[in-house]
Amino acid sequence: MAPQRTDIPIIDPASAPYWDAAREGRLLIAKCRTCQRVHHYPRPFCPYCWSEDVTPVTASGKGTLYTYSTVYVNDLSPFRDRLPYVAAIVELAEGPKVMTVIEGTPPEQLRTGMAVAATFRPVDHEDPDSPYLTVFTPSEETA
Repeated sequence: MAPQRTDIPIIDPASAPYWDAAREGRLLIAKCRTCQRVHHYPRPFCPYCWSEDVTPVTASGKGTLYTYSTVYVNDLSPFRDRLPYVAAIVELAEGPKVMTVIEGTPPEQLRTGMAVAATFRPVDHEDPDSPYLTVFTPSEETA
């Protein structure tokens, strides 16, 4: 029996629309129909007013690098094969902050406040049914 992958997300009915959108190249966030505020991560209630009237909305995919850390040591499979990688928090143009990774540029070229844009890739490039991740890359545009 193959060991369970720790990098494959568990997709439940509440988060399925977000994973489906990522496969289509779209970033979804949640919007509360009661207070009109947006938030992220997917959950069945608004973290501001506690309303359960939330719905997915498409975000622009633009943001700014809020903070980051280059990870040089991680003994867990499969992360050890990706070293070094950049773990980051991106502030979306719509307001919510998203935990993610930054790809497509050397860590020494990153700076907080720089413009970044969402891009999407499969967790497992060899599995055609793999969920898609939202990752960010530096962008020339301003957020």
